[in-house]
Amino acid sequence: MPFLCLLYFVNYLDRVNIGFAGPNGMNRELGLSATVFGLASGIFFLGYLVLEVPSNLALHRFGARRWLARIMITWGVVATVLAFVPNGIALVVLRFVLGVAEAGFFPGIILYLTYWFPAEQRAKAVALFMAAVPVSSAIGATVSSVLISSGHGVFGLSGWRFMFVVEGVPAMLLAVATWFYLTDRPSQARWLAPAERDWLAARLAAEQRETEAAHHWPLRRALTHPRILALAFVYFGIAYGLYALGFFLPTIVSGFEQQYGTHLSTVESGLVTAIPYVVGAAAMVLWASHGDRTRERVWHVALPMLLGGVAIPVALYLGDPFSAMVAVSVCAVGVCSALPTFWALPSNFLSGAAAAGGIALINSLGNISGFAAPYVTGALRDLTGSQRAGLWVVGVVMVAAAFVVVALRAAPDPDRAEG
Repeated sequence: MPFLCLLYFVNYLDRVNIGFAGPNGMNRELGLSATVFGLASGIFFLGYLVLEVPSNLALHRFGARRWLARIMITWGVVATVLAFVPNGIALVVLRFVLGVAEAGFFPGIILYLTYWFPAEQRAKAVALFMAAVPVSSAIGATVSSVLISSGHGVFGLSGWRFMFVVEGVPAMLLAVATWFYLTDRPSQARWLAPAERDWLAARLAAEQRETEAAHHWPLRRALTHPRILALAFVYFGIAYGLYALGFFLPTIVSGFEQQYGTHLSTVESGLVTAIPYVVGAAAMVLWASHGDRTRERVWHVALPMLLGGVAIPVALYLGDPFSAMVAVSVCAVGVCSALPTFWALPSNFLSGAAAAGGIALINSLGNISGFAAPYVTGALRDLTGSQRAGLWVVGVVMVAAAFVVVALRAAPDPDRAEG
């Protein structure tokens, strides 16, 4: 788990570090409007969408060790090349290619965890893995800010270009480590005692047989069923809040000077940006553990989404930066708490190739929000001159997704309904 968390830490940082580059020199140097910056931030997810399902099926077939190493070497190369973009067009193109390179990484890890953790421990395992998101955002905000401020002029690069180089290289190094270190299945884990390997493999095999006996979900059904599409919308709502925060929180914090008359250095802005994610990381693990203990999943997704959806648009109507950051932190708690428990839902009725395809489809469709959130937020800021309209959209989408997940709880079981 620590190794997987490290991989996702680097992956997520390379995905969202454009959010730190934008207000710290990149937008000015490349002449980017808020709309173009949002397009460059979000187009990553269109590339991600193109190859998500086939990439996860390839991981299921060839094994996590080989396929994750392949993904990481290609994303590391592209993430580093971003440092040398000459204009906005090149930035948009390379962000799209970065999405293609990263396709399959996150759903591949979610699938991989189902090979190792029994159902009653899976939400906590996903929470520990996904804690890399707020930790990456928290530590990454500070690290990225320090790299930008201290790296200006190194190798003749602007600070934001230096940041892209330094944060792109670790993915390539970790690709080599993944090839030699990662183990595909518990049965291959030499670091487990033989009795432990046998017990875990038997336990997971029994769970898979029970799932397949109770729910007849071939791959084709997993890619077309309305329940899967509804879950994709729920994930769209969670991720919409996550990426709106990830890409625009640094910009919101940098706007405190105009809105509240405060002044923060680049490093101070990074530290303030980290606060919501530190709180969110702690809440994520505690809430997922509570969900595992109670075996309840739906309300453990819906309640934090409602909380976050109400909190985020309130943030910019408050009269001082402290109150605004409290509201943003509450939103981060809601988003982070909903994420890991959500991924326990599809594994309740998917296994094998259907799980590989279904999880990838949910992730790819849900991650369209990664394109929509920064683009819509940026466009509304250009249109209205304020962040408020965009953050109202974030709140509405999250609340709507919360109602959908509750509606799924009341919907009839798909296997019983269809015989």
